[in-house]
Amino acid sequence: MNMKEKLLKKIEEKQIIVGVVGLGYVGLPLAVEKAKAGFKTIGFDVQEEKVKMVNEGHNYIGDVVDNDLKELVKSGMLSATTDFSFIKDVDFIAICVPTPLDSHQQPDISYVKSSTESVAKYLSKDTMVVLESTTYPGTTEDLLKPILEKESGLKCGEDFYLGFSPERVDPGNIIYKTKNTPKVVGGIGKDATEVIAKMYRAVLGAEIHEVSSPAVAEMEKILENTYRNINIALVNELTMLCHKMGISMWEVVDAAKSKPYGFQAFYPGPGLGGHCIPLDPYYLDWKAREYGFHTSMIQASGMINDKMPEYCVERASKILSKDQKSMNGAKILVLGVAYKNDIDDYRESPALRVIELLEEEKADVDWFDPWIPEYKYKGQKHQSNLTEINEKILQEYDLVIITAAHSKFDYEMIRKNAKEVFDTRNAMKDIKNRENIELL
Repeated sequence: MNMKEKLLKKIEEKQIIVGVVGLGYVGLPLAVEKAKAGFKTIGFDVQEEKVKMVNEGHNYIGDVVDNDLKELVKSGMLSATTDFSFIKDVDFIAICVPTPLDSHQQPDISYVKSSTESVAKYLSKDTMVVLESTTYPGTTEDLLKPILEKESGLKCGEDFYLGFSPERVDPGNIIYKTKNTPKVVGGIGKDATEVIAKMYRAVLGAEIHEVSSPAVAEMEKILENTYRNINIALVNELTMLCHKMGISMWEVVDAAKSKPYGFQAFYPGPGLGGHCIPLDPYYLDWKAREYGFHTSMIQASGMINDKMPEYCVERASKILSKDQKSMNGAKILVLGVAYKNDIDDYRESPALRVIELLEEEKADVDWFDPWIPEYKYKGQKHQSNLTEINEKILQEYDLVIITAAHSKFDYEMIRKNAKEVFDTRNAMKDIKNRENIELL
């Protein structure tokens, strides 16, 4: 049998051994689903703490069911290691490592490069390699393929298959998880696409959409997040205008979404958060310059969204001024440092920038998040000095700023006891008495 026939047979018989490189928000849920589908799975990570937690059945990712992880580890279907030599034993490798921006807002693909080099040292024949990390178009073919071929001595398409299948993870989404979210697959060559797609179909319960190349799949992922980035920027910019005009942008959006076609609702906020939307469009912007092309809409939307924390602090200062208080020395409580409601993920959270700006203005700032007792920001650890909020605590502050709409907050209690509330998330939309509430 040739490589294609061998791999299709092994998929059918569930004889494929899966390797997942990177056990974070993307990798661990994927590893769990692969193992649940009956494929023995090995997770690879350079962080010994994560590997230890997985091997002890201790879950650290919100979208993973604790009992699923424990049972899979106990049964031997899932294990983790820092030893990349075990790559030689696997038939399918998914690379799910971070792709952040550097200090110059340019792509940092060092994690992808180092992971690929580690895989290449132990890559064996008849193996599928798939990159899931979001990146610029061309990464799979121009970066991964040469590394894998050079280090392993194998030839792509003849000795191993290579493709790109972008992660689609929305932390905290109660409907769509790894298992039921449609997947896009683009391989180098039709056979690679067919076999890799077959592997995902054996695991996931959603549509697997095949495209003609990894570059199409890479561009598709960036389109998803750039689309959201630009539309959020539009709403944020109109929010600033609407405030000047005395109009609620939240009411405007709710009215517009009554149209059953041609409109999708996006809402304003204190800025963009999470790994994808604030970062991924910059990957395309950077790559476009290689072709002498300037993505003006991406650049403009980035400027607007990046400005929102500063705008929120300006609004907070004006709220304090109404009570004849200065920002300097004002006691301010920020509620919620997660980038979205009801999760413990604070990656790129605009709340962290809001807190930083308030402190730069010499405000006396405290923060509380029922999901997050501490966070790291710009290399420093920040710990909340509050373990709860109650009537007495709220009364101590000149202003309460809501930056994450957690359902655990008692908004009526907040309204009754806070002197002033600045709601940047419309979390208090159901509160009738709004005398001390100002909405973004």
